[in-house]
Amino acid sequence: MANFRSNENNHFSDELTDALITLPTKKLVLAKSALDNVQNKHFVCPGNTITEDIGFMRGHGTYLEDNKLKASVAGFVERVGKLICVKPVKSRYNGEVGDVVVGIITEVGQRRWKVDTYSRLDSILMLSAVNLPGGELRRRSEKDELMMRQHLTEGDLISAEVQSVHGDGSLALHTRSLKYGKLTQGTLVTVAPALIKRCKTHFHNLECGASIILGNNGYIWIAPLSKQDQENNTKSDDITHSAPLTEINLAEREIVARLRNCIMALAERQMLLYDTSITYTYEASLNYQVRELLQANIIEEITDKCCQRLL
Repeated sequence: MANFRSNENNHFSDELTDALITLPTKKLVLAKSALDNVQNKHFVCPGNTITEDIGFMRGHGTYLEDNKLKASVAGFVERVGKLICVKPVKSRYNGEVGDVVVGIITEVGQRRWKVDTYSRLDSILMLSAVNLPGGELRRRSEKDELMMRQHLTEGDLISAEVQSVHGDGSLALHTRSLKYGKLTQGTLVTVAPALIKRCKTHFHNLECGASIILGNNGYIWIAPLSKQDQENNTKSDDITHSAPLTEINLAEREIVARLRNCIMALAERQMLLYDTSITYTYEASLNYQVRELLQANIIEEITDKCCQRLL
């Protein structure tokens, strides 16, 4: 095997090692384990030689040239037995069954909607895979097909779950639950799918007064909590986001804008996004105005505070 450490990795590791000196003992143990993970990973660029050993099998992100296995994308080398592949740093969303996604309706077709989920192909939402108005359970008729645009039309945002993955890689979605459906009165934030941490639930009611949906595909939906949800202390998974339109006051708009900037700050520092990291960053940002949160020095300060609390 070729040497699995580049000069860039060594420089990055040296910076992390210097930063560990200031950490307390308990935090030092956790930080050292994170440093070991970084040092053990082999980062390659397109054209770099991974190995000259012909005993390995070629996986995704690799190609053979002059009996050498080389990388075709920039990313980290992963080895499973004799199989070697390169996991790209940035790529389109590769869906799995059960994933929560946020999507944008791009086309209304025959008994189906096409949905943009940041994957290589448009995802499909069948008419039979959505809830009828009022939760009525029956077979879909021609009348339901004619009224599809009244339910969802081009440009609408939805939350859904991946039901299956087709052979060509396209995804089949469904919204057969009250927590899924059309999204209104909020803002959409787009980040790299690799930054979304896989958790038990991706629907969260934050104490600051907003709800977020962390789509596995890198689309994040932020919306203010309705007064009814706040009074009833509704659980995250019980929220229905296709509620009637209501007036949103200035304070609620500021909360949504602050959360949006906090998420962008975490994405800028390549930190995993989940409810805890977003909450810690939000709390660290309260000392600044919303418009100041996109400044480089403030991004560094609030994300560093989040890192310290996570350790």
